[in-house]
Amino acid sequence: MLFWLSVFALSALLVMLAFRYRATLISHVPNPVRSFFPRLGRYTPLSTFESQASAGLTSESFDIEANIRDGDSRAGLDEQGTQEVLDIMQRERVNFDQARLIRQNQIFAANGIGPNGMPLDSKAVTHL
Repeated sequence: MLFWLSVFALSALLVMLAFRYRATLISHVPNPVRSFFPRLGRYTPLSTFESQASAGLTSESFDIEANIRDGDSRAGLDEQGTQEVLDIMQRERVNFDQARLIRQNQIFAANGIGPNGMPLDSKAVTHL
């Protein structure tokens, strides 16, 4: 029993470490394996405004380049959100602003809010 618990704990630790250092580990994966898993080779962390702007995550209404010009000290946009927007842009073949709108509507729908910003709950008080 203790042996299997130790094996499970060691396996869980290895999985967590692999996830934490995935960007470093991907560079050591051979090309035939990377081509078998196309998403594996596409992972690139976008942790700065410069890399996010060069990846196409900027527009007139959402100007990341202004942050770069102003010397913004923050690290960049949310990593998970940027990856979701990039996935939507690729999957739906839409531009950055449309992908942001699609993502926001998905978040609204998951929280019971309509695309117009009004709650979908019939008991919600929206006017007096």
